[in-house]
Amino acid sequence: MQIRPATDADWPAIWGVLRPVFRAGETYAIDRDISEDAARALWMDAPAATYIAEDRFAQDCFVQDRAVLGTYFIKTNHQGGGRHVCNSGYVTARAAQGRGIAAKMCDHSQLAARDLGYTAMQFNMVLASNAGAVRLWQRLGYDIVGTLPLAFNHPILGLVDGLVMWKAL
Repeated sequence: MQIRPATDADWPAIWGVLRPVFRAGETYAIDRDISEDAARALWMDAPAATYIAEDRFAQDCFVQDRAVLGTYFIKTNHQGGGRHVCNSGYVTARAAQGRGIAAKMCDHSQLAARDLGYTAMQFNMVLASNAGAVRLWQRLGYDIVGTLPLAFNHPILGLVDGLVMWKAL
């Protein structure tokens, strides 16, 4: 696996990873019916950097859409006096889940964030119902610094808490 900066040519494959996650509405506070253009602006245009994790062997076989294992972005969380704290979002392709891709992307993102001048990373809303993500982020050194009670309307579970997680870089 390699992680590299995403290019405009990667967008169709990235959208193929993001679309089912956004449509499911179970992990991201993003409209389930977000348009492709709006998703591209959110994931590719607004962030300071966007990356793609890919399987080099599949890429060598020219199967680009199947080569995408995941993607993440880094963006400034707040402006002014808070601009040293970034936020990141990660999505692993469904076919690649359970292979440690999210952990590798998170490790990579921390180095990339430092290179961009950030000194801390904050996840604004990790759903308490997403126990796997909460465990992973805690294993990677993120602390739960706040709970947003019933902040997310999960399509299956109803209202669930959102967790604010933070780590100094």
